[in-house]
Amino acid sequence: MSGDLRDVAVRLLDARLAGWGFPRWGSALAAGLDLHACLDAPVTLAPQAPPLLVPAGIAVAIRDPGWCALVVPRSGLGHREGLVLGNTVGVIDADYEGPLMLSAWNRNPPGGAAIAIAPGERIAQLVFTRVARPHLHVVESFADGQEGGPASGRGEGGFGSTGRR
Repeated sequence: MSGDLRDVAVRLLDARLAGWGFPRWGSALAAGLDLHACLDAPVTLAPQAPPLLVPAGIAVAIRDPGWCALVVPRSGLGHREGLVLGNTVGVIDADYEGPLMLSAWNRNPPGGAAIAIAPGERIAQLVFTRVARPHLHVVESFADGQEGGPASGRGEGGFGSTGRR
């Protein structure tokens, strides 16, 4: 285990997925597997309304602790229309085998455009990635030359502390 992820079992929980072309990647070199909105009727998301959980119609069994899957938005929908995920990125752990749900959210400002989602529309994608689980050890401080090497020089600076260029 934890080598190359060659096989992941996928259960189709919604028979319509076969007609919608699932499973497929958008192109030969795409990283993300397209996920469809398995809705019974179209829905409209008002700007800034609470996210809506949309069934993806599948369950996956990764079962390798060296791997997980990430549910991420489709970039064009987010950039052009404002459709993003309410939780930004969903993590599907190797031991989770339940239904995948997509937290659809309209990030447009109040008074902005509503977003319609049709049954079968591809609204997110599933990306499989490796997981690193290092041994963690508690220390009192990050002193120079201790606990992993020299100090970074950056210290606790964050939120743009290194500048824009």
